[in-house]
Amino acid sequence: MSAGTVDRTDGTEGAGGPGGPAGRRREQRGWYFYDFACSVYSTSVLTVFLGPYLTTVAKAAADANGFVHPLGIPVRAGSVFAYAVSVSVVVAVLVMPLVGAAADRTVRKKPLLAAAAYVGAGATAGMFFLDGDRYLLGAFLLIVANAAQSVSMVLYNAYLPQIAEPHERDKVSSRGWAFGYTSGAFVLVLNLILYSGHESFGISESAAVRICLASAGLWWGAFTLVPLRRLRDRRVVGGASGGHGPGRVGAGWRQLVATVKDMRRHPLTLSFLLAYLVYNDGVQTVISQASVYGSEELGLDQTTLITAILLVQVLAVAGALGMGRLAQRFGAKHTILGSLAAWTLTIGAGYFLPAGEPVWFYGLAATIGLVLGGSQALSRSLFSHLVPRGKEAEYFSVYEMSDRGMSWLGPLVFGLAYQLTGSYRDAIISLVAFFALGFVLLVRVPVRRAVEAAGNPVPERI
Repeated sequence: MSAGTVDRTDGTEGAGGPGGPAGRRREQRGWYFYDFACSVYSTSVLTVFLGPYLTTVAKAAADANGFVHPLGIPVRAGSVFAYAVSVSVVVAVLVMPLVGAAADRTVRKKPLLAAAAYVGAGATAGMFFLDGDRYLLGAFLLIVANAAQSVSMVLYNAYLPQIAEPHERDKVSSRGWAFGYTSGAFVLVLNLILYSGHESFGISESAAVRICLASAGLWWGAFTLVPLRRLRDRRVVGGASGGHGPGRVGAGWRQLVATVKDMRRHPLTLSFLLAYLVYNDGVQTVISQASVYGSEELGLDQTTLITAILLVQVLAVAGALGMGRLAQRFGAKHTILGSLAAWTLTIGAGYFLPAGEPVWFYGLAATIGLVLGGSQALSRSLFSHLVPRGKEAEYFSVYEMSDRGMSWLGPLVFGLAYQLTGSYRDAIISLVAFFALGFVLLVRVPVRRAVEAAGNPVPERI
């Protein structure tokens, strides 16, 4: 990954130049728009439509006992979606070190971001062709799209310490998440209109779902153009090889090993990553499996699920911005800890939700919305303070592996719990452990000492 020292400012062109405050603000505004572009995939596809729809498609292909048999392996149809999410994460783990190495060894971070974004957007648009009993097609497109988004986020997150000064990062990171939740809410409104009124539009329910899935890919691709126009690649100086020549693929893995060894010199940064790995696994699993729980266990219809997720999106905008302000007063660590306590109580309460009563599910969605964006945004900005100067992309590659790349365990536990018990309630209660353990691990991290050990200035509140 980092073969030399990254030039953060790329020159001192003055306040109005690319390296000055005005240029930095322009990049920040462009950076926000990648969240605006790809969050629609997370919301409309991963959280709302694809889980219940792919489960329905898998059930259409299932035998009399409710099992499908990919590669001859008996899999309960209701677990296909969760397993596909886990496989997508494994694929992302294999690819992210290679992309991270290429990003830091060359000045081609932006083209790599474009490639990952458009592979994901293309796979998402291809979900229009998911119908009948084509569950294998749906699982394949999910694996490609989810892995591509994870890879693109490595590159996207690595821009944060380059475009924002230390005192700005909580605010900038929170605004990025707020942009994402704003787009997610807007597109979900359009989805709700199309889905609930599909008969008046002269299309079937299945066609309405497939249009909603495909439109997320088109949105992702269209708005990715904004950050691609505004973000700048930084020069790499101090002996970068340019990433050419044989052995480049192997160099990605060798650099990953070197990065992990380097991180051993910063054990407090590793301690934060461990805590983040655990609690974020729970967050990602709730995001991907909530609609399946609502439809299969609580018996809620798709309109109710869309409305609930829309509520999450609207409140997540306020939650991300509000928790960003709380972090300025109480520090990012204490604010994140508060959100994890709320997550633990909320998911525990989810076990007891009565079936067929949407109002309780709406209450659960509202609580999740208030803590979701802030816990993710502040984790990202807190980690940016723990990254040694000049090693942004390589450390954020490892962070992304903790963020999405290692988030296979939660969906796997969720899927196995349902596979073994046939109950989604047992599956959802298993996720409480991720938040409780993450809370305990984060409490033990002395973040001020961690920032100092990374060689960075310590903000007044952290």
